[in-house]
Amino acid sequence: MNVTIARGTLKDVDTITKLFDLYMIFYKKPSDKSRYKAYLEERLKNKEATIFIAYDDKKIPLGFVLNYYSFSSVSLGKIIVLNDLFVQLEYRKNGIAEKLINKTFELAKEEGAVRVDLGTAKDNYAAQRLYKKIGFIKDEEFYGYSYHIA
Repeated sequence: MNVTIARGTLKDVDTITKLFDLYMIFYKKPSDKSRYKAYLEERLKNKEATIFIAYDDKKIPLGFVLNYYSFSSVSLGKIIVLNDLFVQLEYRKNGIAEKLINKTFELAKEEGAVRVDLGTAKDNYAAQRLYKKIGFIKDEEFYGYSYHIA
């Protein structure tokens, strides 16, 4: 399968929203395209995220990766947070996720980032195998904690 990866812009927000909605459903969240569209538009308008979209030869959107920016005081550098990665079920096992991740690596190099971080569900074994294959290292030094604001 021939796949092209393109940087998503505001003009692509409807395409991204459809994929993002499927991604949220995968993570057992309700479908809510209008809410997701507003969220994505805000991230893009404020330059708070970079999104890449995978297309086939017919310009059918196959998947996306959404990256945020952060910093590390200990590393004294910028971090790219690969926060969301999704490939539609019928297009999986074609190397699309790996191509999207490689675009994130290119972004990290362009931005002068010191690393790319990501997280995934504990039961998402397919993603964990892919991340390990690519060279991601599971953090055994630090635990992640979250405090949820109601």
